[in-house]
Amino acid sequence: MNAPVVSAIPAASKTITAAALARRLGEAAEIALVDVREEGVQSTVGHILFSVPLPLSRLELRAGTLLKRRGVPIVVTDGGQGDLARRGAEKLVELGFTDVSLLERGVAGWAAAGYEVYTGSGAYSKAFGEFVEHAYGTPHVGAVELKRQLDAGEDVVVLDGRTLGEFENFSLPGAHAVPNAELPLRAHDLIPSDKTLVVVNCAGRTRSIIGAQALVNAGLPNRVVALENGTMAWLEHGWSLEHGRKEQPKPPSAAALAKARASVARLTDRFGLAWIDEATLARLEAEADEHSLYIYDVRTKAEFEAGHLPQAHWAEGGQLVQGIDRWIATRNARIVVVDDENGVRAAITASWLVQLGWGEVFALAVRQTGEGRVAGAERAPLVQAPPAVAAISPEALKAELDAGRVSVIDVDTSLVYAAGHIPGAAFAIRARIDVERDGLAGKPIVVTSSDGLAAAFAAADLANTGLAVRVLAGGTSAWKRVGLPVETGETSLLHSTDDVWRTPYQQKGDRIAAFRAYLDWEVALLAQIRRDPTVSFKVFP
Repeated sequence: MNAPVVSAIPAASKTITAAALARRLGEAAEIALVDVREEGVQSTVGHILFSVPLPLSRLELRAGTLLKRRGVPIVVTDGGQGDLARRGAEKLVELGFTDVSLLERGVAGWAAAGYEVYTGSGAYSKAFGEFVEHAYGTPHVGAVELKRQLDAGEDVVVLDGRTLGEFENFSLPGAHAVPNAELPLRAHDLIPSDKTLVVVNCAGRTRSIIGAQALVNAGLPNRVVALENGTMAWLEHGWSLEHGRKEQPKPPSAAALAKARASVARLTDRFGLAWIDEATLARLEAEADEHSLYIYDVRTKAEFEAGHLPQAHWAEGGQLVQGIDRWIATRNARIVVVDDENGVRAAITASWLVQLGWGEVFALAVRQTGEGRVAGAERAPLVQAPPAVAAISPEALKAELDAGRVSVIDVDTSLVYAAGHIPGAAFAIRARIDVERDGLAGKPIVVTSSDGLAAAFAAADLANTGLAVRVLAGGTSAWKRVGLPVETGETSLLHSTDDVWRTPYQQKGDRIAAFRAYLDWEVALLAQIRRDPTVSFKVFP
């Protein structure tokens, strides 16, 4: 069924051709290109490199993070059929965005005009990683050689530049968890001497490259290399990984902090970093109606929750670089990266963002606790409050299910659904729900998602069709908290599970073949961006 329409867009006056879009992407003015298809579809069928994923199913949940100014020019695209793009554009207008256009013929029209189309997830940042290796000659070591060195007890240290959660899931034997933006701050205490070989690894390729080059750029005197093809290469040889290790980055020693601080000046000079103070930040905020402004605290999650600027949102620095399209939709916007008084993580993050060429980058090093600061977890900004829909408690829902009086649909991602859902609940993609086709007509429905937010928006859609519909209060998390049973797996599917991109580790079938296909795709990005005149990464020799 279609989302409710409040304001339609006149097609003739609100469309843009592929050629005009390409020109605008090369200009200095702000523009946001959003693709409203499901992320799994975008990554498989293909998308425009500068587009950011804003699936129609989650548009209200993600728009507040990705789009910071109601007047920013937004171009909406889908694969070319047009219906999803039209619905997404209408929803954005309904939410108060005032300059919304449709890309003529969508991605199909873009390709027909001779422009590059990319597959995969996070292609912009991953292509940048491949570009960095080529532009700066980032050295690497193969898995076989690293295994030999470790087995021989040679002077080598392995630093894992992924997130702490990924490290806990699996890690190389003996590796240390140091997320990429933390490397220039915390690596020194983990390296025995200047002669120690430092190896940075990730699950695949590009975070290894970016992490290794970050330490080189920061001035580490050691030989630093990236583990070629990361843990994928390690597993391809049949070697085991460690699982369940929890390792929090430790505060740097005084000696290490002094070395880290020296990297700030080095990075500032080489990459022309623009440092601001709180007064300048206030001025940028005052101008946010004219210039989109994104403020991201790039420290660890624990530090952020202990105290942060009230207007800042959290994005681990390495992840912000690695997945810019997850955090910032507007090209040529203002981006402020915030750190503690030392500024080490702001410096390395800003240095990469400058080279990415996504926007105008500023760095702020400032006290993060005490007066004028707030504590607590990140709360994603919503451009619209969740709609008021009748709710049912987990206990009452259990009784209704036992009596066979209701049906439950789960509108979370297919990955979350498979990990654990209410027994009997059917997985559904909000943007694809059709009451008649899906057999929902006339049935009392309860809608759920992990925290209930996505469910509230989907339930409001269904209520507009005349269905008797409620939401599970607190979502599936509330169901689990009171100890009610869950089932796992893709047990009942209303729609195909192409809503999300699955990493090679999450794909079914031959995992090694999936690794090889992924690595081939990543390496091929370099040749693709060389053919693409819209790409302009920056190099600082």
